Amino acid sequence: MGKLVLAGDVGGTNTRLALFEIPAGGVADRLPEPTTLERFKSASPGGLSAIARQFLDATGARPAAICFGVAGPVVTGHVKAPNLPFEVDGMELQHALGAPVALLNDLEAAAHGVLHLGPAQLRTLQVGQLDPNGVVALIAAGTGLGEAALVLVNGVRRAIPTEGGHADFGPIDEEQVALLRSLWRTHGRVSYERILSGAGIARIYGHLSGGESLEPAQISERALAASDDVAVKTLRLFARIYGAEAGNVALRTLAFGGLYVTGGIAPKILPFLEEGGFLAAFRAKGRASAIVERVPVHVAIDEIGPLLGAASVAATI
Repeated sequence: MGKLVLAGDVGGTNTRLALFEIPAGGVADRLPEPTTLERFKSASPGGLSAIARQFLDATGARPAAICFGVAGPVVTGHVKAPNLPFEVDGMELQHALGAPVALLNDLEAAAHGVLHLGPAQLRTLQVGQLDPNGVVALIAAGTGLGEAALVLVNGVRRAIPTEGGHADFGPIDEEQVALLRSLWRTHGRVSYERILSGAGIARIYGHLSGGESLEPAQISERALAASDDVAVKTLRLFARIYGAEAGNVALRTLAFGGLYVTGGIAPKILPFLEEGGFLAAFRAKGRASAIVERVPVHVAIDEIGPLLGAASVAATI
């Protein structure tokens, strides 16, 4: 008999919940498709407990175990993060939902999830030289910027969450120096997340346009339609900065098991990630360029990864 689990991907803007029927033999290389998947606004009243309760009541499901990947650091079973409109407490959720609950950082869940993505759910930017036992690294721009790694310990992949997206932005050319100076005036300290996020796309556009304000989705739409030169320049600059920081992550982790670009933004701007600027910046590491040229680089074009990761962890509870 299988095991029903509830998996959640809890972001600053949206929360996605899904039910998975785990086979009696446990999780194989590929998880089954979710039986139910729903999206909610994270700002919904009552926080995550109310969102999950609404979902379970609507489906009539009684999961045996629950796992949420949450956009923030998990400290002693609790999450308080600037991009979330609520705090998350594992014990409170367990009491409210009537099943064991595990909390993961969202990139920790995504890291577990990439192990279950198939070729059709990925776009390869660099084949590299894969080491099946090597470190796997992730970078994910969305509402914020997440970074994580997977390491092999006694034959089992262990996820290492980080808050690397809050590290100091390091410009690599004059155009990026000008952007940094512009953001300094408004924000003081500038992290990579200030730029590599939805709000960051709007900040880049505002800088390049001389102060015009547009929503990130509008900028992306105009850029993809080639109807706004500033929008095109915005996404090209965004892609170069994204590639440079992805290369930094690959260097920090020696990600010879692959570097995965996940998160909500990448699938939406895929043509700009594929046109060359991202990979050129990824490889531009001076004396260390030969290292990053060995790293396989993939873009997750299906956003189900974090849910797959949360489900795989829930299956072990």
